[in-house]
Amino acid sequence: MISSSVGASSAVPSAFSGALCLMLLCGLSGCGPGSGRPETGDVHVAAASAPVRVRTARVETHGHTATEEVVGTVRARLRATVEAKVAGRIESLDVVPGQSVRQGQRLAVLDARETQARLDSARAVLEQAGRDLDRVVRLVKDGAATPSEREAVQSRQRVAAATVAEIETLLGHARVVAPFDGVITRKSADVGDLATPGRPLVEIEDPTRLRLEADVPESLVDEVKPGARMPVRIASRPEFLEGIVAEITPVADPLSRTHPVKLDLPSVPGLRAGQFGRVAVPTGQASVPHVPAGAVFRRGQMECAIAVVEGRARLRLVRTGKPLGADLEVVSGLEPGEQVVIDDPSRLRDGQAVEVVP
Repeated sequence: MISSSVGASSAVPSAFSGALCLMLLCGLSGCGPGSGRPETGDVHVAAASAPVRVRTARVETHGHTATEEVVGTVRARLRATVEAKVAGRIESLDVVPGQSVRQGQRLAVLDARETQARLDSARAVLEQAGRDLDRVVRLVKDGAATPSEREAVQSRQRVAAATVAEIETLLGHARVVAPFDGVITRKSADVGDLATPGRPLVEIEDPTRLRLEADVPESLVDEVKPGARMPVRIASRPEFLEGIVAEITPVADPLSRTHPVKLDLPSVPGLRAGQFGRVAVPTGQASVPHVPAGAVFRRGQMECAIAVVEGRARLRLVRTGKPLGADLEVVSGLEPGEQVVIDDPSRLRDGQAVEVVP
């Protein structure tokens, strides 16, 4: 009984020592899970699987124009607030917001009965002045009137004619018309309201000619020149538009320290006044690494790329910057000269064997 107990106790330390030695050997050889080397099962799987054929591109560094984005708003180049030139009650308002109108089309009609009465009175005075002039001319021929009397009557006739022309012009202002082709964007009055000079009736814009109005900081305004072409990005559109600098305000706003700049935009479908946009103002030349846009993919909130190192796929976490045409600026995660996979890199696993094909 005693001997069996002693034998069992001696066997336990022996087994414990063997396990301890095995752990030490694994630690020295770096085959543990946190050693950075593949485990035995992974090695067999990698060896058994054939290398995946991939196409790659080199991380290159090229000089490009560095830019800084300035926010702006799309507005119509031609817009107007239509007002009445004479006072009068609005009898009809023939348009609604969103309606297209042509130049000269009637927008509103004012009550002009008072002006019409003045016109009728002025025309009567003009007719009487004409009859007086005819009578005086006959008297001058007969020697019963002097030439000075004829000239006085002629002067009264000219005054009466000018009065008629003035009131006819005022009567024409009772009919409010569109100043150009466009779209009604706002209606500020309605039938029955009193229209007076200075009170807006409707607002009209030309939707076919738009521009981006941006406030450029005074530190960047020297880089903006009249006629310069700059890329403009509208929030609702995926592609860039080319804006042409049309106006630069030479005086800075004393509060914001910015200069209003207006850039003419091309006519494209879906572009409307009031949209938010950004213009890329050049700030100088810069050299940054870049890769094709297809080399970068997302996993959750992270941007990733697959680099090829000694025939193996290596997952890299990257941070990209501004788009450079078909490429993306790489801020961190890749070094110039490295090879990255460009054809569906998200299908590869870290450490997987790959074969680069042309």
